[in-house]
Amino acid sequence: QIHVEESGGGLVQAGGSLRLSCVASGRTFSTWALGWFRQVPGKEREFVAAITYASHQKFYADSVKGRFTISRDNANNIMYLQMNNLTAEDTAVYYCNVNGAAYYNGPYRPGEYWGQGTQVTVSA
Repeated sequence: QIHVEESGGGLVQAGGSLRLSCVASGRTFSTWALGWFRQVPGKEREFVAAITYASHQKFYADSVKGRFTISRDNANNIMYLQMNNLTAEDTAVYYCNVNGAAYYNGPYRPGEYWGQGTQVTVSA
């Protein structure tokens, strides 16, 4: 069983920045692709960003390209999402996802492991 936990959400003014963190348990963390998703009430969960196991590839939704940066620290089982120039449209609960397949290197496919989410609220 893989335990996933996000942190770093909060309230920020438009134009501001936040950095989200995701910690996942497991000795094979360094072999997993990881992703960030977000969801607002009444809408489906949507893809935000993903990173392959060795950070060779990073994928972003068009809506966040140039503003968000995904990264990971395999030595400490942590993934980050640096969010800059935030807008009200970025307000959502952000979820970390673990693909769970070792050494997967293609376009991101969500795995069954999700965190509880962290709320990001951007005030206009």
